[in-house]
Amino acid sequence: MNMIPDTSRARVLVVGDMMLDRYWFGEVSRISPEAPVPVVKVERLEERLGGAANVARNIAALGAQATLLSVVGTDEAGRSLERLLAAEKIDARLHEDPALATTVKLRVVGRQQQLLRIDFETWPTHEVLREKLAEFAARLPHCDVVVLSDYGKGGLTHITEMIRMARSAGKPVLVDPKGDDYERYAGATLLTPNRSELRQVTGRWIDDAELAEKAQKLRTRLALDALLVTRSEEGMSLFQADGMKHEAAIAREVFDVSGAGDTVIATLAVMLASGLDLAAAMSLANRAAGVVVGKLGTAVATLDELKGAC
Repeated sequence: MNMIPDTSRARVLVVGDMMLDRYWFGEVSRISPEAPVPVVKVERLEERLGGAANVARNIAALGAQATLLSVVGTDEAGRSLERLLAAEKIDARLHEDPALATTVKLRVVGRQQQLLRIDFETWPTHEVLREKLAEFAARLPHCDVVVLSDYGKGGLTHITEMIRMARSAGKPVLVDPKGDDYERYAGATLLTPNRSELRQVTGRWIDDAELAEKAQKLRTRLALDALLVTRSEEGMSLFQADGMKHEAAIAREVFDVSGAGDTVIATLAVMLASGLDLAAAMSLANRAAGVVVGKLGTAVATLDELKGAC
């Protein structure tokens, strides 16, 4: 039995790339005469918080206090994000960049299957990022755990400095990494790459023993307290100085894995901020991931759903 602590006093600061997830749902009944593609008759539109905003949404859904620090454009998508964040009671500290087009991921869904995704994005300016760094320093004393959600959109240009500042302040730093340059994450408390992301950095492995060897070498080189690898149907593995702990995947029908990584790091952060150790937090994160993969699109595992899964 996984005991869930009182999460109401947990305070998590989330910094990173956020985006607006748009969904066009419709019916597919014919192929276009213009090209061999399906014709989707759109019947319903939906907007959801994506990226770092989805991490914050997951934190709030678990009953904790979420503060989000990010950058948006002065556009319609940015205003939609502000409205959605307010509805979720997330303390959003958004810096506006007039030169930035807020990142939007548009997904076209027919017959409960994603048919197409269209991305709209630009990078924030250096001046706005510097301003965000100053506010990050001001917010540190008021949080228990820091989450840096890197989606490779330029919002975490100063991540190395953020890690140093947070660790100097005695705050655990959890990072959801992106790309193949992990040196910039050196000194973090925990990285949470998925299986394919880790392979980009360490190369492939043939068995669990080789995975453990590669993971521990990376953890040591980057001076991390821990490395958690999410492995899809193989569950997740936590590597620390005293060895490895593995959690098997929760057996249930997988509907959509998008956003599951956000749920994992959010649950880890909330449980650490609530007093659990990493191993216990991972067990609950694994169960929370089992909840969200049974939902369509970016979703959350609520505190009640997590309790029901334990």
